[in-house]
Amino acid sequence: MHHKLKVTLGATAGVAAAAAACVAYAARYEVRAYRLRRFDVPVLPPGSLPLRVLHISDLHLMPDQTDKVEWVRGLAALEPDLVVNTGDNISHPDAIPVAVHAYEPLLERPGVFVFGSNDYYAPVRRNPLRYFWIREGPRAFGAPRMPIDHLRTAFTDAGWLDLTNARGELKADGRRLAFAGVDDPHIHWDRYDDIAGPADTSAELTIGVTHAPYRRVLDAMVADGYRLLLAGHTHGGQVCVPGYGALVTNCDLDTGRVKGLSRWGPSWMHVSAGLGTSPYAPVRFACYPEASLLTLRSAL
Repeated sequence: MHHKLKVTLGATAGVAAAAAACVAYAARYEVRAYRLRRFDVPVLPPGSLPLRVLHISDLHLMPDQTDKVEWVRGLAALEPDLVVNTGDNISHPDAIPVAVHAYEPLLERPGVFVFGSNDYYAPVRRNPLRYFWIREGPRAFGAPRMPIDHLRTAFTDAGWLDLTNARGELKADGRRLAFAGVDDPHIHWDRYDDIAGPADTSAELTIGVTHAPYRRVLDAMVADGYRLLLAGHTHGGQVCVPGYGALVTNCDLDTGRVKGLSRWGPSWMHVSAGLGTSPYAPVRFACYPEASLLTLRSAL
């Protein structure tokens, strides 16, 4: 009897030690192990030269995250032709000047952006298990509002295109690109019906941009002819099972497309796993924080 008890206690202690090691790894190492992922996307017209797009999302910056700031600043060395920012830049109102500093070298490049709910509202403590049964955010928050107009102004003053429920175009590497974007679908602020209509197919490429990749938005953009879709929000699942992948997406997207490149009908979609986390869940496991460099190439 005593022998069996010792074995049981020993096994329990081993499991507890392994769990503690995983939490320490997730909170101290992986959450700061920033990675650049690279993808080739065959989406340009035949004969086109490559176009390099840097996709950044979900920094969730806090004022003291100097390592993340310096890593993002270093991305300017990639010399992208276009920067696409899909939101959730900050997690604290005092982080806005920090975010501007992080993006400063990239603001010299052509860019477009949308915001996410954490750009508008300060994060709040939540039960992490809610992500298994709640896929949409509330229509309104009781959390404090963020002074996000300061960040919006910094972006637009630099010439970045604000795609908050808007269409627009800009030139990257001398080529005209057409865009449509929406405000965050996760909190039901998307108003795609206000901008719906056939995409401008005279542009070299049509791009749809959203923070959260909800199917209603993706389907509408594809139906209008947008051939590259870019989104964030999912954190790649944030805590994944090695060999299996993500358990949740925090939206109605399937877990098989929680991050990376995939097809959405006739279009290509890239979902960024993002660079940050909520300050109330500062861990990542089997899901490194990331930005992505998409090399757009001629379609075969």
